[in-house]
Amino acid sequence: MSEIRIEGAKKVYGDVTVIENLSLTVPDGALFTLLGPSGCGKTTLLRMIAGFNSIEGGDFYFGDNRINNMEPSKRNIGMVFQNYAIFPHLTVRDNVAFGLKQKKATKEKVVAETDKYLKLMQIDEYRDRKPDQLSGGQQQRVALARALAVNPDVLLMDEPLSNLDAKLRVDMRQAIREIQREVGITTVYVTHDQEEAMAISDSIAVMNQGRIQQVGRPKELYHRPKNEFVASFIGRTNIIQANLKHDGTTALLEFSTGYRMPLPILNNVADQPVHVSIRPEELIRTADGDIDAQITDSVYLGMDTEYFVDLPFAKKIHVSEESSLTEDLGEGDHIKLKINAQKINVFTADGSQNLLGVD
Repeated sequence: MSEIRIEGAKKVYGDVTVIENLSLTVPDGALFTLLGPSGCGKTTLLRMIAGFNSIEGGDFYFGDNRINNMEPSKRNIGMVFQNYAIFPHLTVRDNVAFGLKQKKATKEKVVAETDKYLKLMQIDEYRDRKPDQLSGGQQQRVALARALAVNPDVLLMDEPLSNLDAKLRVDMRQAIREIQREVGITTVYVTHDQEEAMAISDSIAVMNQGRIQQVGRPKELYHRPKNEFVASFIGRTNIIQANLKHDGTTALLEFSTGYRMPLPILNNVADQPVHVSIRPEELIRTADGDIDAQITDSVYLGMDTEYFVDLPFAKKIHVSEESSLTEDLGEGDHIKLKINAQKINVFTADGSQNLLGVD
């Protein structure tokens, strides 16, 4: 297995620079996700790691080995693609064995490793079937088994679940997580799906416009995003304009109607316009709430119910709470809310910095 280290990466297509001065480290044995919207550069970066895209600047390392000029076939990587890319004319067993045979492994090793990963991926019973006799999830398991059977130093996965239906995606992401932990292989996983990234990753690098916005554990990114883009992209949040002011030495947030909320953690930060980020679950419905809200719409999702409400100082605010068997609130109803001040985030007016001091 290998640590992956990237220092000052640059990628140019024609006159357009799509990645500029990008650096990151993927720890040995970690499941590390590149997450971002379409066109942010995540697949481009993955293909640079794999050797499928040229590198216009910077250095790429597997462990202590610089790989910039190394052919893809020499990098000892396993690759799993969005479209499975398994051979339709080969059986499941022969697909899994393909890479081993290409590396001229002994017959005994081919059989042993193929059997090992057929069992590990729970596809042994399908060993003699062709791909067109398998479901999408089974085909993706074949692709993953084939990638792992050659004992790569690094596993690269490019949107591997995007062609599967919603329930199967949930099942497969758990399977991938369990198998990655068992094998212990350094894995770089690309997705645009925030929930998928949160569920599967040890660490996530959030990307936008070819730049890394923040790297951290899923919980860190959700609760303490570095900037407004990360806050809005990881999960859902309400962004409300306010002013940071001080009453004596105590910092407080003042909203457009004059509603004030003390926030002592910002006592040493200067007065300024700010954007306040409040997750839907941190607007708490309670009888003693000091914010009057009118429901404009409600959506029942089983475990949770989501409300869209108008506040005195903000419209179309999203509130989420555990569903009730007895209540049936809807359009026009009024509720009382309070803000969980411990879990809000406060950004500069341009959204570039979290004033709570995230590194």
